[in-house]
Amino acid sequence: MAASVWRRVQAAAGRQLRLPRPHSRSSGSSVGAAPVADGSEEPGHYALVEFSGKESIEAVQRASTIPGLQHECAVPFKSRFFNLRNNHLGSQTAIHPSVLRLKQSVISLNELLQNISGAESIDEQLYTVLEEMQLTEENTRLRFLVCSLLNEIAAAYFPECSIRPFGSTVNNFGKMGCDLDMFLDLDGISGRNKTKPGGAFSVEYQTKRVASERVATQSILSVIGECIDQFAPGCTGMQKILNARCPLVRFSHQPSGFQCDLTANNRIAMRSTELLYIYSTLDPRVRALVFGIRCWARVQGITSSVPGAWITNFSLTMMVLFLLQRRNPPIIPTLDQLKAQAAEKDVHIIESHDCTFASDYKMKSSQNTETLEDLLQEFFEFYGSFAFNKMSINIRKGKEQNKPEPSPLHIQNPFEQALNVSKNVNQTQLDRFVRAARESAWILQQEGLKHPKAEPWGFSALLLPNSQTSMGKSKKRRRQPASERIKNLLDSLKANKQSTDNLSRPNGHQKIIPIVR
Repeated sequence: MAASVWRRVQAAAGRQLRLPRPHSRSSGSSVGAAPVADGSEEPGHYALVEFSGKESIEAVQRASTIPGLQHECAVPFKSRFFNLRNNHLGSQTAIHPSVLRLKQSVISLNELLQNISGAESIDEQLYTVLEEMQLTEENTRLRFLVCSLLNEIAAAYFPECSIRPFGSTVNNFGKMGCDLDMFLDLDGISGRNKTKPGGAFSVEYQTKRVASERVATQSILSVIGECIDQFAPGCTGMQKILNARCPLVRFSHQPSGFQCDLTANNRIAMRSTELLYIYSTLDPRVRALVFGIRCWARVQGITSSVPGAWITNFSLTMMVLFLLQRRNPPIIPTLDQLKAQAAEKDVHIIESHDCTFASDYKMKSSQNTETLEDLLQEFFEFYGSFAFNKMSINIRKGKEQNKPEPSPLHIQNPFEQALNVSKNVNQTQLDRFVRAARESAWILQQEGLKHPKAEPWGFSALLLPNSQTSMGKSKKRRRQPASERIKNLLDSLKANKQSTDNLSRPNGHQKIIPIVR
């Protein structure tokens, strides 16, 4: 990630963490983690401790010892992950200082429904969903700490390397409970970004040579994954997935509860992270709509935490961005428009792929005044009648294009343009998405569900089975949201919009609502 944007990511979350220097385990960090146990073998609570200076953590490390075990042997690896034990359990006083316990768990659907039911508008409901589901500052700080702890292991082999988070942790679209994607950056070691000296002689390191960068990445990840598995406290369930298109190692970090993926030299993914972060900052409606659609999709069974043929959160995010690019006037620019504003420092060609865009894009306030309620309705109407059988989605151009392959859903990778980011999706799952979008569009059209007097109402009505909505209490009403019936409704709505586009709603303020009889 470009340095300027990386600083903005950290500042926006309030996490000016002093991460460890790779070559010095004891002198470069003021951050540590201490499991607060009661002297027994049962796990206790964990505290993320930020010290006032590196001298303080050096003092803690000097005073710490390797635990003595009766029937097991402790691996003598000294990390900044400590265990605090009470050596005088019997004399423990009943006086305990009050400690603020911060939210680290995923909010339940029932609790979320309860929190948004008191909102006064659908816009307020969606902003509440964003507030309840987004990563907290403390959870993000914990993610940076886990990266720095693992960096200490990698630095034993590659002293100038760094491990940094990417993806949902730092792109501003991460929700509580999302995986921790990490990037082992070896560019500083390889000299990829250094200019060669112009003298008569140069000095090079003698190195092991392998057939390709992919083979080198596989070997490096295999060794570091083995070290993490054998030596890193709290890391379990190591899987080496080295033959994937992007090799990785996957494991659980039990103290933090994170499912971790570690890749190496995945530079295009880092640029994708930066791109999403920039889009998230251009308009407050972007994040709110993305979080709302993702929440809806999870409840409807469209997405899943288990790998398979489901639509992914990344694909849904691309679909939301595409919709916002197509509004009149647009809410966000296309990728080509961002590229046109790029400075020389923003030019990035990675493995022949053009990953150039403006990292400091200054966009004037959008003239589009549509509400989140309008945009939510438009999302369901647009994709409920989208020609998925013929067209693909492309945020680089901001317009649909003919599909280059017969995949049910085709969303062009913004940088590796020959790739389809939704290639895993099968026809069954796409049909499920289209049906859910049509039914949700129908529900939002019902005036009785648009006001707080209804129970449930607004966005919350989309998070319940149709039989539980107030409009679904009548058997006659339950039969109406059939897929074909809704498709005809959307087609009629679309035709009316096109015929009155220049007169009735230039900015989305008025709606033409066909009457359902």
